[in-house]
Amino acid sequence: MSDIHRRLMHQSLGRPLTPEERALAEALEAVFSAGALDFEEVARALERRGVKRPSGTSGPWTAAALEQELATINASLDAAYAQNGIGA
Repeated sequence: MSDIHRRLMHQSLGRPLTPEERALAEALEAVFSAGALDFEEVARALERRGVKRPSGTSGPWTAAALEQELATINASLDAAYAQNGIGA
């Protein structure tokens, strides 16, 4: 990946992703690249891969847990964007 692509990849973030959020993002990219089509399938793949929830909540990945994790991350990123603008 070129330097410009590395910088543009984060241009709209109001804060950097946490290591746990980054791990989830990378796992999601791999799972979707492997052909997963819905949240149930994605949740099963995350569970098989042993991906930890960014919130620190324990328990198995389910479609509902995935939806909640993504909503929580999105709300946090939206708040950071509102406070800090872009380019974290």
